[in-house]
Amino acid sequence: MGARIALSVALLLAPLLARADVTFSGFLQQNTAFNTVAANPDGRHHKWMEERAQLKLDASSGGWRLLAKGDLAWDHLGRQDQSELREAYVDYSASQWDMRIGRQIVTWGLGDLVFVNDVFPKDHEALFAGRPLDYLKRGVDAVKLGAYPEFANFELVLSPTFRESRIPDARRFHLYDPMPAVTTRGTARPGQGDVGLRVYRDIAGWDTALYLYRGFQRTPSMRPDSMSAPTRIDYFYPQLSVYGVSASGRAGEGVLSLEAAYYDSRQDRSGSDFTVPNSQTRLLAGYQIQAADDLSLSFQYYAEYMHDYAAYRAALPAGFPVDRRWSHTVTTRLTQFFLHQTLRLSVYASYNESNGDHFVNPELRYSFTDRVWGAVGANLFGGKPWGQFGQLARDDNVYLQMRYEF
Repeated sequence: MGARIALSVALLLAPLLARADVTFSGFLQQNTAFNTVAANPDGRHHKWMEERAQLKLDASSGGWRLLAKGDLAWDHLGRQDQSELREAYVDYSASQWDMRIGRQIVTWGLGDLVFVNDVFPKDHEALFAGRPLDYLKRGVDAVKLGAYPEFANFELVLSPTFRESRIPDARRFHLYDPMPAVTTRGTARPGQGDVGLRVYRDIAGWDTALYLYRGFQRTPSMRPDSMSAPTRIDYFYPQLSVYGVSASGRAGEGVLSLEAAYYDSRQDRSGSDFTVPNSQTRLLAGYQIQAADDLSLSFQYYAEYMHDYAAYRAALPAGFPVDRRWSHTVTTRLTQFFLHQTLRLSVYASYNESNGDHFVNPELRYSFTDRVWGAVGANLFGGKPWGQFGQLARDDNVYLQMRYEF
């Protein structure tokens, strides 16, 4: 819907855009990822195999700007044509306010692959299948309004339709399913949109922000029609509100990031419905330092606290895995450049103390020219069979990326 709004506004602005500064750019890309442990559930041995072309149009005139970014792709593993409108929006900027209408990517918060106040949709399959990191975020169809009075900055995001996060495809990944015998399944998506507000400013040299969100969980929950003899499972997106805060600034030789949020599970505030995630408090502390020339290190500690834990334990059916009240995760990232910054080594690692969940992503990327680069990397998973990464233990993969930009 947002993309259609942007297109309609662009047509109204056509006389103005005819005098605009217009640029075209894009890329051609090949992306392959193959398994190193086991075949996919569908019997294939590749997680990803596609050719992709992206075309980007950027036009500006005065305070107006039109941006459209679309992909054409061919998938060799059954999906075939994978055309996608990545972004399509119209901007207008004035002295103390601005507006953006259309499909846009919104990023909030400070985490590195850990999301506290970033409530907007992700593409988890893209990350786990070895696609370039810019495909982790999905655009939302929204109106974004910014206001910049002297005392603070405001960003309001109004989305008339809900857009979910993309979870890994069960034909390509080994996903945990507590009721695999039930094959009749349906999905109910929210019939309304969501709204988010960010208020931010500098306080004594620290970038601080407050966040408010009212909408829905981005990943679905499952509800069987019967616990004793289920015949159908329905997926749905529980109602959610988020209240958060973040701050980042210099600390010693590096940058310290702090973030917290309360996840209000509006659909089950008592915690007695096991199909709806309980309310949570999420905490994040991160530190990034330039350890040497062309070498950076970052560390994160992330914790989740489940509220109404006794009600959760009482409602959980026998045989289902039990989450802990506290969940503790540590992550680290190393980035080293070589050969006049044309060669980049990056290693990201995450470990959850509560269930042994771990994820390691090493990657080596080389820029052959200013327009051509290639990368080779791996996704390595482990942990308990029901954990976010543990369920993917048989989905370890090595990936290859090659891109020509124009």
